[in-house]
Order: sequence, then structure tokens, then C-alpha cells
Amino acid sequence: MNFKLLFFVLLALILLNCKTEKQFTAIDDNKNSVPLSVAYPVSNITVDGEIEDWDTTIPEYTIDALLENKMDSPDDLSAVFKVGFAEKERSVYIAVIVTDDDHQLDNSAASLSDTQDQCLIYLDKTHSPNGSGVNVYSFNELYKDVDDASTSWDLFARNANWDDVEVASKRGENITIYEAKIGFDEPIDAGKMLGLDFMIYDVDHPNLEDDLTRISWRKSDGKTNVPFKLGNVLLAKEPIGIGTIKGHLKWEKDSLGLPINKIRVSSDLHPSYWVRQDVDTTGYYEVSLPKGTYAIVPEWGIYNGDDQQYKVKKNPIHVKVKPNETLVADLEIEVEKPLDLILDKGILLTDPTDKYDQIDTFINAYIDFYDIPGVSLAIIEDGKMSYHSTYGVQNTYTQEPVTSETIFEAASITKPVFAFTVMRLAEREIIDLDRPLHEYLPFEEIEYDERYKKITARMVLSHKTGFPNWRSGKMELLFEPGTEFGYSGEGFEYLKRVVEHITSKEIVKTLNEEVIRPLELKNVFFEKSDHLFKVVAHGHDDNYPHKVSLPNKAGMAWSMHTEAKSFSDFAIALLKKKGLKEKTYSDMFYKHTVTDKYEEMKSEDWKSFFGLGVQIEKTPYGTTFGHGGNNGDFKCEFKVYEGLGKGFVIFTNGNTGGELAYKALEQFLITGKVDFSQ
Repeated sequence: MNFKLLFFVLLALILLNCKTEKQFTAIDDNKNSVPLSVAYPVSNITVDGEIEDWDTTIPEYTIDALLENKMDSPDDLSAVFKVGFAEKERSVYIAVIVTDDDHQLDNSAASLSDTQDQCLIYLDKTHSPNGSGVNVYSFNELYKDVDDASTSWDLFARNANWDDVEVASKRGENITIYEAKIGFDEPIDAGKMLGLDFMIYDVDHPNLEDDLTRISWRKSDGKTNVPFKLGNVLLAKEPIGIGTIKGHLKWEKDSLGLPINKIRVSSDLHPSYWVRQDVDTTGYYEVSLPKGTYAIVPEWGIYNGDDQQYKVKKNPIHVKVKPNETLVADLEIEVEKPLDLILDKGILLTDPTDKYDQIDTFINAYIDFYDIPGVSLAIIEDGKMSYHSTYGVQNTYTQEPVTSETIFEAASITKPVFAFTVMRLAEREIIDLDRPLHEYLPFEEIEYDERYKKITARMVLSHKTGFPNWRSGKMELLFEPGTEFGYSGEGFEYLKRVVEHITSKEIVKTLNEEVIRPLELKNVFFEKSDHLFKVVAHGHDDNYPHKVSLPNKAGMAWSMHTEAKSFSDFAIALLKKKGLKEKTYSDMFYKHTVTDKYEEMKSEDWKSFFGLGVQIEKTPYGTTFGHGGNNGDFKCEFKVYEGLGKGFVIFTNGNTGGELAYKALEQFLITGKVDFSQ
């Protein structure tokens, strides 16, 4: 037999077959890249949970990112999807094929739950580079549900419903097919990119409490809470060429070497072609994209290092992606010069006639440099609020401005308000600050450690309980209660439960009786309400907004919401010693605990302590009281110099607000430039 002749005959047949039918192939995604799929035109598809009417040339993509694993064996669950679009129908079609030996439904349930198998489809229709919202559609054979997007930062995403969505699911042997058709208000055509992802829930043993396996296309949780957590799908009419860009981020100064964990790659021609790509700890990135020219820049400009934040210049490099080729593109990182706006003396001490204009200029400069979305500010002078202003936006996506009515998360600034309540109760002997709390109400989760029975309200308020700030798993004591400082939100939550128990009231009612009404505070909230939702700002990470998340129940370590003008009334009340007896204030402001805040300075002029629920500081300008707050996407601070009668309240709604709230503002207003590293 002539094997060489046979080989060429077979090759010719293969090539002939390729020419007679258009071939679409799936993209082999690099595991470090944001996954990319391609949707090709489809027609005559009926959404019925069957895929015989899908063109067999439409490529499939694997869903295999394991988020939660309770599988009996590694091959227990697998899934693929295919996606197409119908331009005239303004619709995207999706089919998900799940292979699973055990398929669980719950006929007794009123709706979808974690106790049954289901498919979740995540879709970002707009795919805006500014971070548009995401909708999620969940369904199986029995139920369907659309995620509540009413708290989204994206007004368009808030309106999601089933009006333009068809779904169907069908089980056969060991395969379940989930099928969907999702309509669009605007025309869709080739060249558009969408955000798309999936979550497959698999339950094998419904009688077990924790038996949920979850797989996804892109390995990420919280896909609807913040933008940029999905994979991408590109609409195309013809097979497209895919190329790869890879490279390293190289610092202008090797000594800096701060980690940049994301870059943005954007098409020069198609606004919807963009990818927010992860960068590993070595500075390496790799991403697959359709052919074309792209700009690459650092995704986020603010990075922490050497106890301060740096701003990175967003100098783009331009590259050309060619089909089936890999391009190496290294990105050189340069750092902006830090702001230098703080004078040798604080502006509230030098007291120029235009000081409030200078304060506005200072705040706006920090907002611009550090990409702080919004700020609420109040200045205290001569024992009263002398100035109040708001800056920036409450939502970077909609650009809705911060106003005097905008409410911010106060985070740990909740603690002094709760402490004031406890001191009021102690004055009337409703609670004894030195009686072990377990005598009022045991803490079952820590009863295995007898040492917890030493914990008192005084230890909670001065952060000497031995509890962690927040538990990670099992509750435990980190040290002998009463022996050292250890900041703890857990302690405040335990004390809240004790107060609720001994007063037989929910904590919000007690707060109203002991703080809000006596001090005549306005715009102070601890739990969610329709009004609060209407006026609250969105938190932001890296200048991109989050969903609003309001507390169902008040937490005394973190849940207060307010704004600077209103909260200044509380700060001024403490300054003027309102609402409590003089002896009680002496106890509250006594230096019960030493902290290590200024330890590196090795200076007797700067010391930090905790009183009962308030932070006390010794400075060259006198004693201060106050507290900071940090919920991650909200950062805030209030501080009052007792002897000067001067201080400030500031709330920000971004993760970079700390550089202003915790450091720069106090120096600009009061102390002048201070080198805390000395």
C-alpha cells in the first residue's frame, strides 16, 4: 500500500470538507485570562430545553471554575455552554448542557433555593467600561427567579424582569439542558461585546445541610455586587481571528515595586471591546482578544506602599493583535509625584480670611488625585460647626452628586454612639460596667473557654476583651481578658446583645431613647428603610460603585449611617459634655488602654489611647477625642481637639478615602505637616 498517497488523499478530503461548510471553533481560553467566547448568528431556535435546533457548528465553551466543592467524585459534574444571537429579534440565545448523575429538585419549596439543582445566567447587557450593572436569571424545571437588582448602582440594571426573557429546562438521563432567550431594548449586531457568566448549582444529597457544589465560567464570586466579575462574549457574523497579548509590568523605579493586580486592555476602534485583566504577583499578564489594535494601561491608579498611597500614571501602550499570534507587550509603570499641599501650620490655627476656600481647594485636590468619589465634611470651631460642604459624587456610574442630604456608612464611628448609650444606662445602674457580662447573658460560642467569664462592659468599650476584631471560623480569645489592647468589633456585638437582654428592647429603640432624642440628632440611621435607600451613597472600590447594602439589623460595631453636618452635633455634644454627668464623662475619656498607633515615632508628644468607646490622643496641640471608621468602601473620621475647641467630621465613599480622612485633613487643619515615620 502506498501510505504517502493515502495520506494526501485523506488530507484533500479534509480540506474539501472545510471549504464546503463554514466552521466556527471555540477559543481555547488561557486560564489566567478573562474568558472570552464568541456568539454567532442563530435562527429558528425554540426555547424548550432541547438543542436539536442549534447549529452543530456553534462552538461550546467549558464551565469548570470550581467555587464550592461537595462532589462525590471529580467527574460527578461537568458543564458546557453555547451562545448565539438573532439580530432581527434583538436577542441572545444561550444553551447550557450539564452532565450530572444526580439531579435534585424540590417540589415542596416555594421557589429556588440552595437545596436544588439550577442554572444562573449573569448578563451585563451594556458592558460599559465605566462598570455597568449585572442581572442574574436563575431557573430549573420547576422555578425561575430574577435577582433583586433594586440596589444596583446602574439604573438600567434595576429594571430587570422576565418580560424580555424566555427560559426552559429539561432533564434527560444524566444530562440537563438549560436554555434561554434574552431580549434587548437596543439593536444588537456583530461587533458588540457583552458581559456573560454562569453558575451551576449541583446538590447530590438534599438531606445533608451542606451539600452544594458550584461551578462557574470565570472563577469569581459576588458577580452582581460589583462590576467586572464576568467573562466576555463577542457577537460576530464570521469566524474571527483571536490573538494573545502577554507581558510584564515593569516599574520605573525597581525599589518601589508595588503590586499592580489589574490592567485594562481597550480596543482603539470598538468601545465595547475591553478587558479588565488580572496581573499576577510577578507582574505577568496574558489575555486573548479578537484581532485589532488596543491600548493597555494600569486599571487602577492608587496603590499602597511604604505607609502611604501612590498614584500611577496611566500612560498607555498601543499594540496590534494578529490572529493566532502571541505578542509580548511590557508596560512600564511610572509614579506621580505625591501631593504637597500641607503647610507647616494648620489653617484653623493661622485663620486666614479665605480659609474655607482653601479647605475646598484642598479637598478637591485630594479627590482628584486619589480618585475619591465623594466627601461630606464639617468643620468645628469655637465649640460649634463653622463650615459644612459636600464634594464629588455618590455614584461614579451615574455621576449623581453628593448633597447635604446624602448619607454615608459611618462604620466604626458607630462605636462611640453605642458607648454613649451604655454610659447613660450605667448612670442609672441598668448595667454595671464592671460586672461580668456572662452574668447578664452567656456567650454560648465561647463558653468552652472559662476566661471569657472575666469580660465586662468596661473591657468591651476599652478594647481589652481578648476577642478578635471579627472571627474567622470558631470564636476564640486571643489573650487573657483585661490584660492588653485588642481592637474588637465582636466585643461590641456581644455587649449589644447584653443591652438588648437587660432592657428587653431592640437596640435601635434604646439608641433613640438614650442618644438620638436627648441630643436632638438628625439623619442618623442604624437599619435599612425605604428613606435610607433613597438618600444613601454607593460605596466604591477602585472608583467603581458597589450595590447598596443596608443592614437588616443594627450592629453596634459598624451599622450607623449619617453625614458630616448631622454627626457634628454628636461630636459637639461630647465636647460640651452634654447628656452625661461630669463623673461619667471623666470615666469615658479616661485613658483606659494604650495603643501602638504612634509607637514608631518614639516621641512623648504623640500618644494614643482608648477611653470607653472613644479614641483619645495626646498631641503637641492638646488632647483629642474621636474615632475612625473603615468598612472598606467607606472611610471616615471625626476628631476634636478639646482645648482648642476645633475639629472635623469627614465621610468618604471610596476605598482610597483614608489618605484624606485619616492623615492629610488633620494636618492641613490643625497640626501642620507631621512626619509620623520619625
